[in-house]
Amino acid sequence: MAYKVIVDAGHGGADLGATYQGRQEKDDNLRLALAVGEILSQNGVDVEYTRTTDVYQTPFEKAQLANASGADFFISFHRNSSPMPNQYSGTEVLVYDKSGQKLDMAENINGALGELGFRDLGVEARPGLVVLRRTKMPALLIETGFLNTDADNKQFDTQFQEIAQAIASGILGTLDEEHLNQEPEDHSIYYRVQTGSFRDRSNADRMLYELLDRGFPAFLLHQDGLYKVQVGAFRVLENAVKMEQSLRRAGYSTFLDAAPPSY
Repeated sequence: MAYKVIVDAGHGGADLGATYQGRQEKDDNLRLALAVGEILSQNGVDVEYTRTTDVYQTPFEKAQLANASGADFFISFHRNSSPMPNQYSGTEVLVYDKSGQKLDMAENINGALGELGFRDLGVEARPGLVVLRRTKMPALLIETGFLNTDADNKQFDTQFQEIAQAIASGILGTLDEEHLNQEPEDHSIYYRVQTGSFRDRSNADRMLYELLDRGFPAFLLHQDGLYKVQVGAFRVLENAVKMEQSLRRAGYSTFLDAAPPSY
């Protein structure tokens, strides 16, 4: 199943969002939204944007655009702000309520950002937010660090591509899981491209970070006491073979595993 995601860069135009020492939230939001959307597109996700330039839209307009798109998920990019500079630090994801695929995706995104060193502030239910309440599909709002915290800004700037990849990997991993869960109970086969299997988590993390740095949508599975580094999960063998070939060209040893959905 091909998924469609609508990517929203929060604020825009005359709505600057949070500001700090000349920095404007609307600009960070747009930059990150476009970067994550590009990675998702490169991995077969149909991506639409609420905005790709510096324009203003009301939250209701954003929700209407999302609903008209027929997307499967709505993901809005923001940055947090505290009453005092350098008061708080970390990332969190807001959802309408803590249930379903949106919660799984939110936790996966927070976990991926936590692997980069961000403090994980968790997932919070915010049913009063228009873009979460008025959208017809599962919706998330990502707060990627505090705009008025110097440490978070430094990490946002110096690890920008890693942050975009981490968020995209959290999304892609959830879509893979959701796709497998939707398969009929006929024990259909799906294919996993594995690049390593480790008893030591630190060794698995090193390979994971290297793959993410190189643009592969990698994530870890912990099974049978082993940390397995996986790049994708595919229902179509041809797609898995293409990914395996890309990894081998990049110098990785691979193992193509076929297993039923209950694996």
